[in-house]
Amino acid sequence: MSTTAVTPLTTQDAEALIAAARSAAEAAGVAVSITVLDAGGHLLAFRRDDQAVLISGETSTRKAYTALQLNAPTADLVDAVKPDGPFHTLPTALNQPLLFIAGGLPVHRDGRLIGAIGVGGGAPEQDHTFATSAVESLV
Repeated sequence: MSTTAVTPLTTQDAEALIAAARSAAEAAGVAVSITVLDAGGHLLAFRRDDQAVLISGETSTRKAYTALQLNAPTADLVDAVKPDGPFHTLPTALNQPLLFIAGGLPVHRDGRLIGAIGVGGGAPEQDHTFATSAVESLV
């Protein structure tokens, strides 16, 4: 059985993700914080707009962790964590609290999970759009 190596998420990739998300947010007139993690949950890059709400930095980081741990966009998970939902008491693989709100996306290369991005500061739908723009720009 052979495995094909996949290039990991690099700091250059992380900077490109942040630039794309920042550009999308600025075009919408929204101040955000952006976090990029590698596949192991290590912080590769972070940016907080000076006008962003202070808590947005923690929010973007938790969104990225959530997307990475579950390998799914956080926007897809909102219903799952409501009381009696399937993920309501799900333990986390990285021992980080989960934040199930739109704005976190896993990042894949060649079909494999290589990291995640989290965007916080705008409305959930905006954060999701900014993160999606960033991920799509890596292709």
